[in-house]
Amino acid sequence: MPLLLVYSDFSLMALRVVLGIILITHGWPKLRSLSGTGKIFENQGVRPGIFWATLAAFLEFFGGIALVSGFFAQIVAIPLFFEFLAILIWKVAKKKPFRGGLEFYLLILVSLLVLMSMGGGKFISTPIHF
Repeated sequence: MPLLLVYSDFSLMALRVVLGIILITHGWPKLRSLSGTGKIFENQGVRPGIFWATLAAFLEFFGGIALVSGFFAQIVAIPLFFEFLAILIWKVAKKKPFRGGLEFYLLILVSLLVLMSMGGGKFISTPIHF
């Protein structure tokens, strides 16, 4: 077994925790101002804005907390994956440039895919085994 594979659970944990922190910091402002976020969503053509703003805020903030804590990390990654897939599809449809945001969402999407498929690493409360 290669030496670095010994630390793979710690690598997954690091990815899970950092991604969780990023999601918390993006979800909290949305959660604090749901009506304002809803108006932003409406202005961008995402309707009904308040519904999607509420869903995004809760997914990002509470999903981020779940990832940091390791609570149902694999399960929580699933709806987050679909949120970020929708964001990427929307941005591509709007012809947004790759540099300047699109690459960030793509990195989050792939990170969520890793957590969905490989689990959350060390110190998680609910590993899933099929």
